[in-house]
Amino acid sequence: MRERAISAAVIALVVVVFFLLGQPWLTFGIAALSLLAAIEVFRLLPPAGFPVRPLPGVVLPPLLVLAMGLDVVDAGWLAIYVAAVLVVLAIDAFSRPEVRDGFLVWVGGSFGAIYPAMLAFMAGVLVVAPDVPDDALLGGTFLSAGQIWLLALVLTVWSFDTFAYLSGRTFKKGRFLNHISPNKTWSGVIGGTVAAIIVGGALAWAAGQWLPGGLLMGLLVAIAGQSGDVAESMLKRTAGAKDSSNLIPGHGGILDRTDSFLFAAPVVYAYLLIVGA
Repeated sequence: MRERAISAAVIALVVVVFFLLGQPWLTFGIAALSLLAAIEVFRLLPPAGFPVRPLPGVVLPPLLVLAMGLDVVDAGWLAIYVAAVLVVLAIDAFSRPEVRDGFLVWVGGSFGAIYPAMLAFMAGVLVVAPDVPDDALLGGTFLSAGQIWLLALVLTVWSFDTFAYLSGRTFKKGRFLNHISPNKTWSGVIGGTVAAIIVGGALAWAAGQWLPGGLLMGLLVAIAGQSGDVAESMLKRTAGAKDSSNLIPGHGGILDRTDSFLFAAPVVYAYLLIVGA
């Protein structure tokens, strides 16, 4: 527990530093996370039954993060780039003497490239975030609108994770998808969801948005974040691994710390596109 707490404190400090640095360092940091997460995914895929090669799949996530976060490539070119990587992965699969192995190489490689690339939506939040009115609680601060909304995403996901852990350990009621993740309970899911709704709604309101819309965003982030956590658990259980790696003492790997954001970030990105339209 002490090791876990120390690691959590270090992670929080690093996050604070990057938020204070702002752009383009936030995008660079997310790109580095996506690269490390991609490496971990490609390490898990072979024991899960997908005999993949890391390249070119591991280069897709950081490049997509940079493209979205630095706003240097439009959506059409991003789609073309993703399609090109999938084609290259298919061509690599053609060389396999067994058709089934080749198909698994293609499917696994495509999944390994696209799955961690969803972190690009975290960088996208920095670009599509609507202006925060000066009369809003968070208006007129030294943080940009993108930083404020990315912070809202991070704090909403962290509030879900924290209170899901605390309420799950306290009440221990109701098994939740235990065939995938043995320690999850309905009490944890409910506690985390309530926390995410409150935090997400409060932060959206503080950023000048309609409170009911923020509460809905918090609910959707809770659902998406929990889904991201369970999805990664499926990958780890299939691969026979407890953690995605041992990079972070007491916490596992980068993928273990970002799994919720893989699904939650697109939710906030879509919410911001709607409220900013």
